[in-house]
Amino acid sequence: MRTIELTYPHTLRVEDLPETVAAIGFFDGIHQGHQKVIHTAVKKAKENNMESAVITFHPHPTVVLRNAQNVKYITPLREKQSILQKMDVDRVYIIKFNKELSQLPPQDFVDHFIIGLNIRHIVAGFDYTYGHKGAGNMTMMQEQTRDKFDITVIDKVERDHEKVSSTKIRELMKSGDMPRVNKLLQRPLFFYGMVVDGKKRGRKLGFPTANIQSDNDLLFPRPGVYAVKVIYKNESYEGMANLGTNPTFADEGDISFEVNIFDYSNDLYGEELTIEWFKFIRDEEKFDSAKELIEQMKQDEKNIREYFASL
Repeated sequence: MRTIELTYPHTLRVEDLPETVAAIGFFDGIHQGHQKVIHTAVKKAKENNMESAVITFHPHPTVVLRNAQNVKYITPLREKQSILQKMDVDRVYIIKFNKELSQLPPQDFVDHFIIGLNIRHIVAGFDYTYGHKGAGNMTMMQEQTRDKFDITVIDKVERDHEKVSSTKIRELMKSGDMPRVNKLLQRPLFFYGMVVDGKKRGRKLGFPTANIQSDNDLLFPRPGVYAVKVIYKNESYEGMANLGTNPTFADEGDISFEVNIFDYSNDLYGEELTIEWFKFIRDEEKFDSAKELIEQMKQDEKNIREYFASL
């Protein structure tokens, strides 16, 4: 998969680009609805002997339009690209969302980023909007093709009588309902993280942990203890993770993420792990002693092992 980063106005020449079927959208999370849009584009590309593409944007429009600070993503760019590669997408266009792009009239957007990229067929969700103040919609796009490309609009995708959306997934993450999050994603929610040096307190408690540093723009679920899986060198391990501030030991500062990997004892400092979220176990608590904490962690491990055994 080839990744091309673009800023308006881009300098690519249409004659140098392959005929392409493209899915367009922000696609945060790449949930079940997004997948239908992208799979449709990949399928149509293969049927027409063309390349498939995803046209997406970064940062989120609210960063520019509302001057939002510290925007967090269900799937930061790297995780998003990893998922798209597994979906057999040939190329990804990442368009920088800035003030100039936000002011582009709908027809100019179509001319520059669809016709100008040699897109012969565009696939989008029914509610996709584009151009200045989101004035362009999929009905309008039908009138703006200049007979250069075709359009497929994907209807609303529902699960349990409710629209599948990134907003809904964020709500579920906030409540810690990871099974429902993973159901809407049709895969475990995951992120990449680097093992960094920590206080080594877990080792003294009999539960050595890997302290994980992630991208600053990653959206975490509700703080607490979780059943997770850790992928390292293509091997999957079960584990229990703590997302929080370690109140028993009065730690100060930002929320940290650490994971005790079951049945693994090798040194992982400096290594990158993939963390998959499965189930919220309990809220983080402040215990009166380290002994009480150890007893609770033993119970957490038991509960998590039983949970994974039941899957």
